[in-house]
Amino acid sequence: MYKHLFVPVDGSELSHRAMDGSIELAKQLGARITGFVVEPDVPLTAATSRTDGLMHRIEEHEAKNEAHANALLGQFAKRAEAAGVEFTPHHITAYAVDHAIMEEAEKSGCDMIVMVTHGRNPIGEFIFGSHTKKIIAKSKLPVLVLH
Repeated sequence: MYKHLFVPVDGSELSHRAMDGSIELAKQLGARITGFVVEPDVPLTAATSRTDGLMHRIEEHEAKNEAHANALLGQFAKRAEAAGVEFTPHHITAYAVDHAIMEEAEKSGCDMIVMVTHGRNPIGEFIFGSHTKKIIAKSKLPVLVLH
């Protein structure tokens, strides 16, 4: 059965539902969780518009990403620990969120990706996109979608 769940979170309300739902599932399965945050890389426009101060902007961006990821994964770790579920935090910075989720889930040796969805209508998906939908379509691993 499934013994290692990969759970991407971003700090939204849905992320908290993903945390709670995946912890409950992990308890039922006797599984462990790798919590994952993929932070956005420095926007290309920031990197190409002006070169003066670029390194400083990159360092600030990376520090902000690191702090956000650590805080979010810390919350997830506390919830998992309180429930007696083994938890491993992991985060990266990347441009392609969907690709990063699938790649890191495989690298981590996970056997299922657990995600939540906004449940947007077709117009909302067109405007905002759907990471979950893209991952369902392309992932080699099973994907469990929580609503």
